[in-house]
Amino acid sequence: FVRLAESGGGSVQAGGSLRLACTASGFVHSRWCLAWVRQTTAKEREEVARIDGDGSIGYEDSVKGRFTVSADNDKKTLYLQMNNLKPEDTAMYYCVSEYGTCAPAVEEYDYWGQGTQVTVSS
Repeated sequence: FVRLAESGGGSVQAGGSLRLACTASGFVHSRWCLAWVRQTTAKEREEVARIDGDGSIGYEDSVKGRFTVSADNDKKTLYLQMNNLKPEDTAMYYCVSEYGTCAPAVEEYDYWGQGTQVTVSS
């Protein structure tokens, strides 16, 4: 059983920062994939950052240099430090997980949190 819970969302002005957190309970450990997926009001969904089961880190191109993903040693908590936020970053941010390697497509993730809303104003 896996439960993911996001926190840290809010409303900021462009250029501001937010730090999201995801707490994972249940059978989640360092060999699992943990990632952040966002969904806009247009229902566009994209993975923005991940820590794969082997510990490798990846970012979607639009957030490189602005977002930093990290986790504690056992991946019980996942973070997303978001700097220099832009209005186009406005979305519902979900913490997602999968046993082993990260999914090749966001729709394939097995576990999703409820999401935390990030709103960036101009």
